[in-house]
Amino acid sequence: QVHLVESGGGLVQPGGSLRLSCAASGITFGWYAMGWYRQAPGKQRELVAQISSDGRTNYADSVKGRFTVSRDNAKNTVYLQMNSLNAEDTAVYYCNAERTIPRRDFWGQGTQVTVSS
Repeated sequence: QVHLVESGGGLVQPGGSLRLSCAASGITFGWYAMGWYRQAPGKQRELVAQISSDGRTNYADSVKGRFTVSRDNAKNTVYLQMNSLNAEDTAVYYCNAERTIPRRDFWGQGTQVTVSS
């Protein structure tokens, strides 16, 4: 059974930082691209950042230069370092594991990030 468990969310002031973690089990972690998505109230879920199985990264324009995605294959964990947070970053952040061939797609339960003074 596949589990993706996010942690590290919480309340932070504007300009602050948070580090999200997602621990994966039940998959061969190194075979999967790992992504972070977010969904704010009333909005669609959007891609924040993704890191491929070989370490290539991709970011949403809104977070470039502020967020950094990384992975530790030995720990089956993906991270999202978030700096210079602002109110628009407030959302539930979801971890995703994706594989193309064969097609596999798994999601975590989400962790709330709230940026507010």
